[in-house]
Amino acid sequence: MSWERVPFESLYAIPSKNGLTRPARVRGSGIKMINMGELFAHDRIGTIDMELVPMNEKELETMLVDEGDLLFARQSLVLSGAGKCSIVKTVSEETTFESHIIRVRLRKDIAYPNFFFYYFKSPQCGITSIVTQGVQAGIRGNDLKKLPVALPPMDEQIKIADVLTNYDDLIENNRRRIELLEESARLLYQEWFVHLRFPGHEQAKIVDGVPDGWSRLSVAECCEKPKYGYTASANHEAVGPKFLRITDIVPSSINWSNVPFCETGEATTKKYQLKEGDIVVARTGATVGYAKRIPALRGPVIYASYLVKFSADNSIIDDLLLGIFMESENYKDYVRSNAGGAAQPNANAQVLGGAKLLVPSQCLQKEFRDVVSPLISQKFLLEQQCASLAKARDLLLPKLMSGELEV
Repeated sequence: MSWERVPFESLYAIPSKNGLTRPARVRGSGIKMINMGELFAHDRIGTIDMELVPMNEKELETMLVDEGDLLFARQSLVLSGAGKCSIVKTVSEETTFESHIIRVRLRKDIAYPNFFFYYFKSPQCGITSIVTQGVQAGIRGNDLKKLPVALPPMDEQIKIADVLTNYDDLIENNRRRIELLEESARLLYQEWFVHLRFPGHEQAKIVDGVPDGWSRLSVAECCEKPKYGYTASANHEAVGPKFLRITDIVPSSINWSNVPFCETGEATTKKYQLKEGDIVVARTGATVGYAKRIPALRGPVIYASYLVKFSADNSIIDDLLLGIFMESENYKDYVRSNAGGAAQPNANAQVLGGAKLLVPSQCLQKEFRDVVSPLISQKFLLEQQCASLAKARDLLLPKLMSGELEV
């Protein structure tokens, strides 16, 4: 099937826009702002927590997002992240977007936004042809608007997008269940180890502000020596170990089907290989401080150079307890407030390992694991279901976008 191809700009309802620049010192109140962290974490952006920034009246007229807007990453630390497209699914309150993002608003009489959101996830979109590689990979709005895109009839756009949306709706439902499980684990952690309402707290003796037998330690003191990751190019062909990147750990769950491979030798694989319970943390960019505890793995996985690995010393702390702490917003806030760099936040291993937490007795740690482990296991099963659904969707995607498969 042959579809008409047109310059992308011919589908614009208004000219594309780069977002706003707001220094950290003025953030904290005002209007919600979509940052690169949200863009990489969410393909479909709805009602989620975001930073707040001040805006003037002129900016409010031109710099807000609407439902159906497409948002493109102007820059990325990794080549595959440049030009990454997300769609604004819902807008519950005024929301703007930051300077590393390009907003595209389409003419809805000829272009179905959901179709073009999926189109830019497919190999047919050709966005890699406009990516430039410097210190960071990036795209320019002037190149994006000239990019030739397919334009099927509107009824076909809707049918194709609706097929793919059904998969994403199922994935989203599973992710909501995952979030509830994660929230249950976080709340229990806070109840026991922040508010100190743990089993037996009524009889616990408090010494220097902490229960007797507990310690207040830094992340680094709870772990083996942190290790920086490996510098290599991602390869989506099935060779070598999986290659975990920052963009893979930012979403609420790691989609292992999207994690590329890395062609490397046995010695390198062994040196940088991750194991269940390891925690990797982003050390630079808008996603600095994002951490993920590694679940059970089905094959070798190594981690990229913009990540730092922490391995819990299980004689001191249970990796499950440490993982919940390091995946928390409190940990992210600590890292961001201590990160260096103005234009590009960055944090070394010393900063990433500097956050302090209460380490309870081994007995209480075991009790915590016994309660939380079933929640984590259920979460892992749901993540596997999401991965299977995503794989099925991604197999359909190029066939639908090329017209090879009719709907």
